[in-house]
Amino acid sequence: MFASSLPPPGTVVVDTGRQDRIGEFKGFSGPYWSLRPLGGGREWEAEPDHVRPATPEERMRAGVARDNERSRGALR
Repeated sequence: MFASSLPPPGTVVVDTGRQDRIGEFKGFSGPYWSLRPLGGGREWEAEPDHVRPATPEERMRAGVARDNERSRGALR
């Protein structure tokens, strides 16, 4: 869903193949893209056809969720 080839590393994206999970584009491995949760954690692979850029609202919600987890001590 990206007009050109790969998004730049660090781009916040939505994996529609995984219930609109939000992550950061890290790179690719074979036909799959590597995405990582914004707050850190385990990367996952996504099919590029199921990935789209996150909207400003989605980026903001993900950032607030990450900050809330960090304030509860769930993230370092």
